[in-house]
Amino acid sequence: MITLRHLRYFEALSRHRHFRRAAEECSVTQPALSMQMQEFEALLGTVLIERRRGDVQLTEMGHEVARRAREILVAARDLMEYARTRQEVLSGPLQLGIIPSIAPYVLPRILPEITEAYPALSLNIRETLTAQLLDELVAGRVDVVLMSLPIDHPDIDAVPLFDDNFLLAMPATEDMPAHQRPQPEALDLKRLLLLEEGHCLREQALTFCGMSGTTQRQQFGASSLATIVQLVANGYGLTLVPEIAVPVEVGQDARIRLVRFADPEPYRTIGLAWRRNSSRRRDFEALAAIIRQVAGQILTDVKQREREAA
Repeated sequence: MITLRHLRYFEALSRHRHFRRAAEECSVTQPALSMQMQEFEALLGTVLIERRRGDVQLTEMGHEVARRAREILVAARDLMEYARTRQEVLSGPLQLGIIPSIAPYVLPRILPEITEAYPALSLNIRETLTAQLLDELVAGRVDVVLMSLPIDHPDIDAVPLFDDNFLLAMPATEDMPAHQRPQPEALDLKRLLLLEEGHCLREQALTFCGMSGTTQRQQFGASSLATIVQLVANGYGLTLVPEIAVPVEVGQDARIRLVRFADPEPYRTIGLAWRRNSSRRRDFEALAAIIRQVAGQILTDVKQREREAA
């Protein structure tokens, strides 16, 4: 009889294409994993993997079985979640994914709120890029993702939480009239500093500034907004900073000047996304309420400091 163990081991092998790495993920020995895969193939009566020196490849049947195995494993997890979450909101384990351009600015404020309000929750955080998080969400390896919207995927639902305006960050020595509000497309594109490929913040900046992916601009290979902001502080160029990031990345740094863009100001919408067939919508709505409240306070504080400095 085929078991969830067969499916879990094979699904891991289909992703890693390597017996040792798949065995490590499943916390079993490599010979045990190999034996389970031989048994799985025998039960199905077909060859699923081609064993090669150093790695494995899936057969045509193997690709289809891997796809179906993922669907079954996700459904099994959702069934367990349904039984558990019928008892209490935000209890038990929860895997929260979050993109790097949000995590450092929201997590320090929401985690104490979550811990106090929902002590029975066992929260695990996964921070990585958008594309990776969406793959893991669909595959059931994370439950819910805090990210930039919109998301165009038939298996994912999302709810918007707050709009996050972009501000222009420049060296304080720049000569610009005090009340001038620039248009994004009027920036000197060769001076614009961006994150590496794969960051949604990069793609949003390109869109707002009317840039193509091949437009010439400075390349520093930075993978964090903190690095980009320090480059700006030291006179290397300009960048776009999400308003939610201002208290952490800019704060009281006198070397950096922040300028709002002309209306309509460019912004991104931050929201929560989860699998459409997940049974934990009540949990996600409770989590959304906390994030929305905390983010609203952060953005209010930024605007208040801006008025005081004017």
